[in-house]
Amino acid sequence: MGLTEVWRRISWREGIKSGVRTTWELGKIVFPVTVAVSVVRYTPLYDGLIGGLTPLMGVIGLPGEAAVPLVLGNLLNLYAAIGAILAMDLAVKEVFILALMLGFSHGLPLEAAVCRRVGVSVPLVIFFRIALALSAAALVNLAWSGGGEKASYGLVAPSTQEPSGMVEVVVSALGTAGMGVLQLALIVVPVMLFIQILKDLGILDGFARLVRPLMAPLGIAPRGAVTMAGGLIFGLAFGAGVIIEQVREQKFEKREITLMVLFLCACHAVVEDTLIFIPLGINVGYLLLIRLGTAVLLTLLIARLWRKD
Repeated sequence: MGLTEVWRRISWREGIKSGVRTTWELGKIVFPVTVAVSVVRYTPLYDGLIGGLTPLMGVIGLPGEAAVPLVLGNLLNLYAAIGAILAMDLAVKEVFILALMLGFSHGLPLEAAVCRRVGVSVPLVIFFRIALALSAAALVNLAWSGGGEKASYGLVAPSTQEPSGMVEVVVSALGTAGMGVLQLALIVVPVMLFIQILKDLGILDGFARLVRPLMAPLGIAPRGAVTMAGGLIFGLAFGAGVIIEQVREQKFEKREITLMVLFLCACHAVVEDTLIFIPLGINVGYLLLIRLGTAVLLTLLIARLWRKD
């Protein structure tokens, strides 16, 4: 098959339309959520939330100030959380626990809203991720007796100028939200175009057949393989974007969608979410193994308990 024939077989227009449509659907979530959370950060509500979490920190082996990156990470994103961690004087064990918790639970307003768009319960997603984060932190705190030495960060925390006054806060929030949607488009459109190429060239079906033995134990149909791969590589939001498109075409059952989302809740964006913790000076390989192992085991368990009708 020549390159010209391959080019003609691909529905480039449909792939681009799919990417733009998915970006629009996700953008309607990203923009308002980012603006709202960015503004709340500079209100008394934010301080009250951190104060309420401080007593819990000691139970999982963290100082009270560790509530700051946890709140930032769960309300905003990992970048905000890591910026806060880099500005703190913490032990290696404390940094590892924070990174593990944030790996399981971050960006809750945005990612939970995305999950809702694909038909999965928001309370279920939030409870599942927070429970994973707290359980993992408690287990590491009990099982690891070392890590008491001072953490040595690989990079310096970026200097940021905080806005002064509500006008600057709102302007900054709007700018952050707009940049977030732009970054979303720069990733989602190529991803959806890539998925279209896989479909048109028949690679999608071949990949599904190849991973069938791996997908079946997780209770997920083979046609969900690319969706899972997209979430693992690009993240829950972008994986959910693929799910939205697949739901239109494949009519996933609620059980399948829920299992896929719960798996991706525990382990998604394995490249970005792993590499981003390198500046903290911890072993990111252990983070990845714990997240992936937990996702597989929990999904296997849920699939066994939640049988098909």
